[in-house]
Amino acid sequence: MINNIIKTGIILMATFISSAMGAPTDSREGTETSDILVAYFSYSGNTRKLAKQIQQFTGGDLFEIQTVKAYPKEYEPCTEVAKKEKEENARPSLKTKVGNMDQYKIVFIGCPSWWHTAPMAVFSFLESYDFSGKTIIPFLTHESREDGAFAAIKKLTSKSEHLKGFDTYGSRVDKAAPDVQKWLKEIGMSQAAPKK
Repeated sequence: MINNIIKTGIILMATFISSAMGAPTDSREGTETSDILVAYFSYSGNTRKLAKQIQQFTGGDLFEIQTVKAYPKEYEPCTEVAKKEKEENARPSLKTKVGNMDQYKIVFIGCPSWWHTAPMAVFSFLESYDFSGKTIIPFLTHESREDGAFAAIKKLTSKSEHLKGFDTYGSRVDKAAPDVQKWLKEIGMSQAAPKK
């Protein structure tokens, strides 16, 4: 009897450890741990780094916007594809989906600046869900200036509340954490005092 109890305990413990140590994921979709989503599209990795800083300071869930068809790895060919998509007002198909968007009250939307606006993949993402009544907070990486991406995100989420966005040079993102934390506190979104 005692041996059976011990065996059952060991099995339950092994199951718990196994599930806890499962493959890491960039998105904690469907969890009930947070009402904050940090969604981002990243090409070079700079926006991903910025998104992870925001996630660290807010305790939100991360979600990477990914396209079915990958963009060229080389910079110049990628810019040409991005330019063509913008000219055609394209909506690239996405291979990732938020499991339970309804649970999120606050959604950070991040991306690089491509041709003076957000990448068309972000347009696809924003048109895939109903953001009515949610709070939208944009963030951006660039190598010149914020130039139209924030306005595009705001227009695509016109039935949402909007808070001040954050932008930084992609080349400086590794040193952006203090500025990110300052910005989040300014808009009432630091983990210590998240906006409700």
